[in-house]
Amino acid sequence: MVVLPQADRLTRLRGKAARSRHVGTRRWREGVRCCAAFSICILLSLAGCKQGATRELIVYASQDQVYADPILNDFTRSTGIKVRAVYDSEAVKTVGLANRLLREASNPQCDLFWNNEELRTRQLAARGILRKTNGWLAMGYRSRRIVINTNLVPTAKAPSSLASLTNAEWRGKIAMAYPLFGTTATHFLALRQHWGPQQWESWCRALQANKPLLLEGNSMVVNFVGRGEAWIGLTDSDDIAAGQRSGLTVAALPLTDESLLIPNTVALVRGSRNQDTADELRAFLQRPGTIQRLIAAGALEGAQAPRTGVTVDWAALLNDLDSATDTLRVIFVR
Repeated sequence: MVVLPQADRLTRLRGKAARSRHVGTRRWREGVRCCAAFSICILLSLAGCKQGATRELIVYASQDQVYADPILNDFTRSTGIKVRAVYDSEAVKTVGLANRLLREASNPQCDLFWNNEELRTRQLAARGILRKTNGWLAMGYRSRRIVINTNLVPTAKAPSSLASLTNAEWRGKIAMAYPLFGTTATHFLALRQHWGPQQWESWCRALQANKPLLLEGNSMVVNFVGRGEAWIGLTDSDDIAAGQRSGLTVAALPLTDESLLIPNTVALVRGSRNQDTADELRAFLQRPGTIQRLIAAGALEGAQAPRTGVTVDWAALLNDLDSATDTLRVIFVR
């Protein structure tokens, strides 16, 4: 056994202590780096989850797909937010999506409802489906009109009012969508207020007795009138404009106090998953440029509605909605 001098033993012990401290320090630094890296991964993961939850959006749309798709696609390109749009069918316009929102009330699947009329949006608001504060807004307008085939009905001999559609000369020559859905239903229900329940029901029965062609949607009404299968129709201004662009010989009669002005509505669904992105899309749809695009495409007539048409007490209409709809069903559904 070799005995080191005291000085050498102290030097060696100090070296071991220094190496031990170095190793400990290195391990501590490595531990800190590992913890930091782990924390960063967790934060990035959480951030990614949050981003994933807010960078897509589910939209229910009763606005016609041909008009809505280009605007929703532009929104995605400008914001990076993916939009999954669910459209309704022509036959049950608006009502199908409104009923779906009512069924999903306890577990909302939709973030924003882009409706092309007002009644069902107000119904959803009254049922608590939409946000309580700033839940929905109206933008732009179109209208319900009488449309005529200009080859068959000279403008001078066209019906001057909806009441005159019950005249015998128009028997079997009128086309309209079933008045249980979409804007046709809203218009008929608004007329009930305008004329009073008794006069309205008498008119509905006389109109049905005049054997109108009941079709699945307003665009079909314009096509039937344009082809001469009907002479006169009740439909929407955007469908008339589309028929004219396609070369049909149709024209809209002027607005009267029996006409109905129809705004687009944009509604935010209460309790939806993607609240922030829904707000972004609502703001995008409200832009004057977006509304002008819809006007240029023929989806809307204008940004500001004129002071013409039926005045609606919406609270009273919603209160009588079920009973009035039952009356329409009894009269028009065979």
